[in-house]
Amino acid sequence: MARKDLMKGLMEEPDKAPAPTARVNAAKPRYTKGAIGAVSRSIEDLKRRSILEVDARMIDNAGLKDRLDKDDPDLEMLIASIQTYGQQVPVLLRVNPNDPERYEVVYGRRRVAALKALDQPIKALIRDLDDKALILAQGQENTARKDLTFIEKANFARQMRDAGYDRKIIGDALAMDKTLISRLLNVADSVPVDLIEAIGSAPNIGRDRWLALADKIGDGDFVKAAVGDTSDARFNAVMQATVPPKPAKPAAQKTTTKVGQTGVEVTRSATKTTLTISAKTSAGFDDWLVENLAEIHRSWANQRGE
Repeated sequence: MARKDLMKGLMEEPDKAPAPTARVNAAKPRYTKGAIGAVSRSIEDLKRRSILEVDARMIDNAGLKDRLDKDDPDLEMLIASIQTYGQQVPVLLRVNPNDPERYEVVYGRRRVAALKALDQPIKALIRDLDDKALILAQGQENTARKDLTFIEKANFARQMRDAGYDRKIIGDALAMDKTLISRLLNVADSVPVDLIEAIGSAPNIGRDRWLALADKIGDGDFVKAAVGDTSDARFNAVMQATVPPKPAKPAAQKTTTKVGQTGVEVTRSATKTTLTISAKTSAGFDDWLVENLAEIHRSWANQRGE
């Protein structure tokens, strides 16, 4: 099945969808042939075609961590919409393989979060899916919405690889070719996970700037530098923290001496000499000096033979 049809297949009726993968602990029907078997299969098909109402408290998260930001700024809007118009589209669930009395989200995580906040039952389709199908569905859901940021895709790809999935499966989940997956993993491997999580989704930061950050951080720990009101601001704060401070210029060495009883002080530095004339002890000398400075300079130059 083509990647773009994966979610369509999961949400379609069973006679159009791919054959489900049986759970290890799933109970096998007692009868599989004859009239009784046909009735059993028909009842099972009816159950699978039905939209059920599931208690929100019985639904757990599943799959990989795809979101880096703890808070969803648009969740309140979704809550308000469902509160006004109700849940228009069912979510997709599977039975929790570790607890047959509970369910896990396959598709529709934000709707589940909104309905949990409203304490309302959740309209859902139930499908029998293994972990691979669940993660593929999760990736396709995010790709269809086109709202995962670059670093969230990179982090998602890293989690899939670390879970043992090959590049083809990762590419199917994110609808990307192997070259793009390699670029995502290059960034995810270059920036520590704790720093990625401290910065967050960084919606306006692309691959090149993440790679630039990776080159600058080296082996340094910059998690504490990730400070800011937004994820983009935290990224920029970390990037700024990687710039070494400019060395402070040494203070200029100055000497000040008095010229006898003239009321004149001479301050010298490496680049200039300053005369300070006291108006109290040498009143008018400053004016005379200015008037005769050109002649004094000529006399000095003649003595030097210039």
